[in-house]
Amino acid sequence: QLQFVESGGGLVQPGGSLRLSCVASGRTFTRSATGWFRQAPGKEREFVAAISWSGVTTLYRDSVKGRFTISRDNAKNTVYLQMNSLKPEDTAVYHCASAAVPSTAADSYTYWGQGTQVTVSS
Repeated sequence: QLQFVESGGGLVQPGGSLRLSCVASGRTFTRSATGWFRQAPGKEREFVAAISWSGVTTLYRDSVKGRFTISRDNAKNTVYLQMNSLKPEDTAVYHCASAAVPSTAADSYTYWGQGTQVTVSS
């Protein structure tokens, strides 16, 4: 079984940057794809980015392409989400989760973390 702990969220001004971390515990981490999802108050959870266990395959939602970068360090059991040029509409709780292969569908993922709050505001 995998467990995830997200960190790195906070309050940032529009145009700023944050780097989220997702630290996993569990012996199958390096065999799993990892995805980031976000959920804003009153809105549906939405896919943000995903990465294969090898790091070769990455997926992004259109609105974050060119601004966000997902990466992983399997030696540290950690997946990162570098977020640049942040916008108020990026405000949400960000969660990571595991899947067999990278997918944009939330129901492909299991072992969700508790999330970290990202607030983009002036």
